[in-house]
Amino acid sequence: MAPALSGTLGASSVAALRPCAGRRASSAASSVAPRGSGAARCPRGIRWEAERRRGRLVMVRCDAAVAEKPAGEETAGETFEYQAEVSRLMDLIVHSLYSHKEVFLRELVSNASDALDKLRFLGVTDSSLLADGGELEIRIKSDPDTGTITITDTGVGMTKDELKDCLGTIAQSGTSKFLKALKENKDLGADNGLIGQFGVGFYSAFLVAEKVVVSTKSPKSDKQYVWEAVADSSSYVIKEETDPEKMLTRGTQITLFLRPDDKYEFADPSRIQGLVKNYSQFVSFPIYTWQEKSRTVEVEEDEEPKEGEEATEGEKQKKKKTITEKYWDWELANETKPIWMRNPKEIEKTEYNEFYKKTFNEFLDPLAHTHFTTEGEVEFRSVLYVPGMAPLSNEEIMNPKTKNIRLYVKRVFISDDFDGELFPRYLSFVKGVVDSNDLPLNVSREILQESRIVRIMRKRLVRKTFDMIEEIAEKEDKEDYKKFWESFGKFIKLGCIEDTGNHKRLAPLLRFHSSKNEGDTISLDQYVENMSESQKAIYYIATDSLQSAKTAPFLEKLVQKDIEVLYLIEPIDEVAIQNLQTYKEKKFVDISKEDLELGDEEEENKETKQEFTLLCDWVKQQLGDKVAKVQISKRLSSSPCVLVSGKFGWSANMERLMKAQTLGDTSSLEFMRGRRIFEINPDHPIIKDLNPESPAELGGKIYEMMAIALGGRWGRPGTEEAEAATGEASVEADSSEGTVTEVIEPSEVRPESDPWRD
Repeated sequence: MAPALSGTLGASSVAALRPCAGRRASSAASSVAPRGSGAARCPRGIRWEAERRRGRLVMVRCDAAVAEKPAGEETAGETFEYQAEVSRLMDLIVHSLYSHKEVFLRELVSNASDALDKLRFLGVTDSSLLADGGELEIRIKSDPDTGTITITDTGVGMTKDELKDCLGTIAQSGTSKFLKALKENKDLGADNGLIGQFGVGFYSAFLVAEKVVVSTKSPKSDKQYVWEAVADSSSYVIKEETDPEKMLTRGTQITLFLRPDDKYEFADPSRIQGLVKNYSQFVSFPIYTWQEKSRTVEVEEDEEPKEGEEATEGEKQKKKKTITEKYWDWELANETKPIWMRNPKEIEKTEYNEFYKKTFNEFLDPLAHTHFTTEGEVEFRSVLYVPGMAPLSNEEIMNPKTKNIRLYVKRVFISDDFDGELFPRYLSFVKGVVDSNDLPLNVSREILQESRIVRIMRKRLVRKTFDMIEEIAEKEDKEDYKKFWESFGKFIKLGCIEDTGNHKRLAPLLRFHSSKNEGDTISLDQYVENMSESQKAIYYIATDSLQSAKTAPFLEKLVQKDIEVLYLIEPIDEVAIQNLQTYKEKKFVDISKEDLELGDEEEENKETKQEFTLLCDWVKQQLGDKVAKVQISKRLSSSPCVLVSGKFGWSANMERLMKAQTLGDTSSLEFMRGRRIFEINPDHPIIKDLNPESPAELGGKIYEMMAIALGGRWGRPGTEEAEAATGEASVEADSSEGTVTEVIEPSEVRPESDPWRD
């Protein structure tokens, strides 16, 4: 017995204890206070123990006793079976598992393939099972007139008991039981192509059928049985086939009586053939469909007599004529073999190209392909392609749901509708097939469940894709990579933004124009190789065009020092470079921002700063809040001045891009825009001629320089004319009004597209 209460109480408290109710309470109380120590039992199973300690204090111990049952008298609980409303359960299986009605054919063909596979395995040990049954094949015949579809296979068939187990028991998979038996019998081996695993695929027939009839004959039995069920019913019928015309040699025949609303779509032979080619094209057994064909035949007909002539019956001449005759015959629907199941060494490049064109409806050969098998924790086979050109539709660009990756499980098509599970968005242009035997699928086999296996697959697919692209880049013939970059360069730049984990694989693939390679693009590796030992950074300038980059005044000193500058002319370029930050321990530096360090700080520059400190302070005072600072420039050689962005915040190019956003947030513009730094060139004649002692003259020239600095994007037509007009206006004002200088505001010469425009 476990103790329920233990404590130290006073004598009066002990006397007040009432462990039992009713008339026995007084006797229980008196039994608690004997001389020395004592014990009492309550008739309700409570035992009290008391002992005197140090005068009035008494230790009271109360144990609650539970009546123990004799061994063997414990009552066992009743066992109940789960109850289910079968018709409701069937409705859930049929209408809740599958997204598209057309998958019924995939499931039934997969079942037929499993039946053929089982027979092939069993025939290894018992060849009599394969006797007198014909070839291992599947035939599908649709009849638009009667609204039926008949699927026949020459597989293992079923006995009456197997019909009850496989079709009469929901969610019992005959394939799973067969696989279990295979694993137990190691002599037969476990390497197989069996598809079924859930035991509910057969019931997908009720997606389109109001009645299903299954006629089957097993080589183990002499009798043929018919299983028949109606949709929305909780029962089925099994009977023995007695009609000699409907007898099968071996296998199973499933007849679907289509619903009225599905009859016109799925009873069409061409529709059936299209579904087979889409879902079951790579099933390892031949699939024949009943198709209407045409042929030309020669027929003889009586020649019409000429006018005025009457020919007797025996003198009529026969004339041959060619006509087109229509007829029905079986046509092989799965001609294409699964190329990924073959040894890559045995496949020619032309075969890969033909498979690519046929599978993805392309007309150009791919730029590259890779064929590989991954083993270990995850086993799958794959063939991936880099297309020969970019998508023509803008909707397919950067769209993760491009249907470019076709997923197969044991050669049966599952889905091509993925949202980044297998490939990241920036590699959505890659096309190919992936086939695995143990992917984590839901019961409908349409949705790829998120799991560790899928993440491992994604990582390996991405790695193989990078290897394939690098092979293109390393070819001696640079035209292939030039085509790739023109088509998919934006995708690689997007990867620099979205996938920080693969920067080391992405950065070597980038290509840019530069001050030394305006006509062609160079890689970052080439840039680093061309760097001098004293150069500590990778310099770039971001503009809207190649012409703007070439004529920007920021380049002057760098070109003079033979330092190469990258031209970032695409809107995505600057964001991609900012996300990379460094390459081979070299930082990326924007030459349009302040504090540009070229590694040549000399005493002469310090002296120049001291000489022009007064001028810079006076210019800042005159310009006020228009600029944050005025300083001596390190980047100019031929221009008198330039306006640069602050170290923090957006560059002028980025601000231009953000202003152009249709749905951009205008409230963030002021917060993120960089401060303006006005830099002057102390070696330019205009700056040398400035006289701080003449404020009026100085003011006019300062604003003239501001007009040059704010004259819009460099290299634009009309900029020089605007600057010239500004200078002439300033000179005329000075000559006509003497000491009163007419000041022309910079806004008067700035175009609408100027990034610094308020």
